[in-house]
Amino acid sequence: MCSTIKIVMKNLILNQRAERDNLASRPYYTRHNIQDVSSYLESNVIKLITGPRRAGKSVYAMQILSGKNYAYLNFDDNQLLGGFNEDSVMQALAEVYPGYEYLLLDEVQNLKSWDVWVSKLYRRGVNLIITGSNANLLSSEMATFLTGRYVEILILPFSMKETLKYKGMSMQSELPNQKAALALEMEDYLIKGGYPEILNNREIEQGYLSALFDSIILKDVAKRHKIRKTTELYDLADYLISNYSNTLSYNDIAEDLSLGSVTTVKKFCGYLAEPYLFYFLPRYNNKLKERKKAPRKVYVVDNGFIYTRSFELSGNSGRQLENLVFVELLRRGYDLKKSLFYYRTSNDKEIDFVTRKGRTVTSLIQVCYDISKPKTRTRELEALVKASEELNCENLLLITWNHDENTEYKGKEIHIVSVKEWF
Repeated sequence: MCSTIKIVMKNLILNQRAERDNLASRPYYTRHNIQDVSSYLESNVIKLITGPRRAGKSVYAMQILSGKNYAYLNFDDNQLLGGFNEDSVMQALAEVYPGYEYLLLDEVQNLKSWDVWVSKLYRRGVNLIITGSNANLLSSEMATFLTGRYVEILILPFSMKETLKYKGMSMQSELPNQKAALALEMEDYLIKGGYPEILNNREIEQGYLSALFDSIILKDVAKRHKIRKTTELYDLADYLISNYSNTLSYNDIAEDLSLGSVTTVKKFCGYLAEPYLFYFLPRYNNKLKERKKAPRKVYVVDNGFIYTRSFELSGNSGRQLENLVFVELLRRGYDLKKSLFYYRTSNDKEIDFVTRKGRTVTSLIQVCYDISKPKTRTRELEALVKASEELNCENLLLITWNHDENTEYKGKEIHIVSVKEWF
């Protein structure tokens, strides 16, 4: 029986090697605005690559390991999960990948007690690269077992800049026909997002993203948390998508969806945040207790999901642009627990984003698609000035769709920048 298990495991890993080689042989775009992990390769520190499904984590891992002798295990494989035996796996890896220098573990969070096994591999000196699609599970477990022994790299869908470069377009185009083509591509990205596999196949966008959305809800949320009645989960997810870039409280959600208890809503929202599908931005307040009590703003990891799942009859460009800016701030390393918030002034004016370093507020950011109307322009500038006075911050930024200007308003210098220039 033991011999049979070893043969089965070796054949499974041989099949996975063929899949790995097939994936690695394809031409891929080199990602930008991502922390360079190559400098960590020779170190024994664990390279943890996180982010939503299908954003390019595995491809990125294979790119940095190109030309290296590395072994590969994909835990998005029920056969491997069902027949996992540590000794058989390690023996099969040694036979299939003789002398391997690195071990790539793909979607490792699917393995029961993965953290214990990873800790053991680390202690044995195995050079590990890990990918995963569950924020809470990976971060909390890694922090518990391997504090200070790993570096985390977040991979999100393509940014606007990456998308345009991938399509061979320059953001500095000057010729009229180039500018027109660039404007169309930017509008396309604003609406349909940047998931890699559909950049050249926009006609399959809705089907692809709808299937991906269902996979995340069913596999990464319902199955993991043993939720049998998925209707409430889907209702909540669709409600959140319909209210993207808006402020929501758990009480409001519970009442609007008749979900019974606020505790259930809070728990389900946490589940939907785990696979990097939704983000809940806290309100800035120096008092932690007040920050936790305040309503949060909800954002979606990619505008394509909004296009696919939202019930909007026509797109809301302002909210789409705000969602796009939020995700880009994540790419730039801002953290919802430490350095990125929204804010409400004492006269109830909202600031879309507050960035912070340590105890210092470093910038105030407003997002408005079109400020051509004087009333709209005044509203946005008034909010920035008021927040500047309250938070003692002079770095004031207003991101628009296509307007660039440095202006002074009530003694404050404000940078108005188009989203193209901001990227």
